[in-house]
Amino acid sequence: MGLFKKNKRKSMDGERKISISKDIETNLKIIKETLIDCDDIVYRPITVGKTQKYNLAIIYTDGLADKELVSNFALEPLLHEAREEEPSPNRVKYNLYDLIKKANLAITEIGEVETLNEVVDKVLIGETVLLINNYEKVMVLSSRGWPMRGVNEPQIETVVRGPRDGFNETLKVNTSLIRRRIRDPKLKVKNMQLGVRSKTDVALMYIEDIVDGDILKEVNKRLKSIKIDAILESGNIEHLIEDNRFSPFPQCQSTERPDAVAAGIYEGRVAIVVDNTPFALMVPSTVNTLLQSPEDYYDRWLISSLIRLIRYFAMAVALLFPALYIAMTAYHPGMLPTQLAIYVAATRVTVPFPAFVEAFIMEGTIELLREAGARLSGPIGTTIGIVGGLVIGQAAVEAGIVSPLMVIIVAVTTISSFVIPNYSFATGFRFIRFIIMALAAVLGLYGIMLGLILLASHLVTLKSFGVPYTNPFTNIGRSLIDLKDSFIKIPIKDMTRRPIYTKVTDKDRKPYKESNDKDEDNDS
Repeated sequence: MGLFKKNKRKSMDGERKISISKDIETNLKIIKETLIDCDDIVYRPITVGKTQKYNLAIIYTDGLADKELVSNFALEPLLHEAREEEPSPNRVKYNLYDLIKKANLAITEIGEVETLNEVVDKVLIGETVLLINNYEKVMVLSSRGWPMRGVNEPQIETVVRGPRDGFNETLKVNTSLIRRRIRDPKLKVKNMQLGVRSKTDVALMYIEDIVDGDILKEVNKRLKSIKIDAILESGNIEHLIEDNRFSPFPQCQSTERPDAVAAGIYEGRVAIVVDNTPFALMVPSTVNTLLQSPEDYYDRWLISSLIRLIRYFAMAVALLFPALYIAMTAYHPGMLPTQLAIYVAATRVTVPFPAFVEAFIMEGTIELLREAGARLSGPIGTTIGIVGGLVIGQAAVEAGIVSPLMVIIVAVTTISSFVIPNYSFATGFRFIRFIIMALAAVLGLYGIMLGLILLASHLVTLKSFGVPYTNPFTNIGRSLIDLKDSFIKIPIKDMTRRPIYTKVTDKDRKPYKESNDKDEDNDS
């Protein structure tokens, strides 16, 4: 106990810190007591000089550190070049610590830590630590080399035209994919660790002279306020930093595409890249950004504008189509054309349930099929979705449980929900659809209008890091420029200004004036 009392000290946040002792055996004893029963921790003592007692020790985690790198570029130089040097810290020209650090280790990144707590943390994230007797500092050798998945095509956000690389579960790979697209010294990468026990690496990425200082400050504040045992995925962070945790709509945009993150950073948004997940977050987020696809900017502007209009129409269909069927058949059949009203009545003669029960049965069945397909492997999931939908729909019609028109409506609604690019945003509309269906079952068209008013009120009051969620649609006076990239997309040549909703510092996309370009053309 005396040993621990001697080496303990309090940090600024109140966490107990254990200082490094000059005695290497003392340090190893404390580390082994901390990592007791951790059989994947490797301890390698080394003898340097003419002494018979070891005075160096290397520690790393088997499976997280690159053993070949440690052997070839750390152990081999130490055993061949430093073994004749005496381990004296009082030598004038070189002491052993400086000799090893500056002349013997062929590793690109070498750091230092001054507490045993940091030593343990570095070992557990895949680094190799080098302890030297008679020195109160420990060297950290960069040696992370755990198995990782390669850079593959994104699984969810697929595009017909555009880059095929997507994020994987390694933070350094993901930040490098973004850095590859933004070769600007103003691109900043701020690393931090979140999770008291998991100590998950998180990188904050933004362009210094574009991002708004208030938004950046707010993002930092919310991230630093996270107090939780473990961060296992970017979704954990998303739920802890969003403005309204009771909203069904995401206030952070998640993506697995490096080009989408790079485009967001160029617009003045902040990217949050998390280790152990292929999904990065971008803030602030709005309805407009969640309905955009990276492919919109790679295709011709007329085609992209038409696709966006189809996307907004599909969003309305996915939200209202079943509710309109319930309202029209149960409360307002007189609003239908005569021939259509007769057909609907004829198809519902054998159906024993009211319209809203019929709609809820089919919508619930589709949700079951959707979840079953998502949980199974690719080929099996596709088969379940197609065959299950066809078989169950046909069987339900033949059994007289639902009408053929209801099957068509549910199919069109399901297809329309898949048109929305962002999965989390589409899931929010799936949830709201059931609420509007319930209101339509009680009040008919009045219930649908009430649901739309409540939905609009919620969206208008919702914010993402201080930015209104419905920008630029509810702030047309100040965000008129942003409308050029909303329902339609104007040609890239005419998109000379960055979005206003992010309150960017540098508002111009083009750094040079058109007059300068014309002068250069005349000179040539």
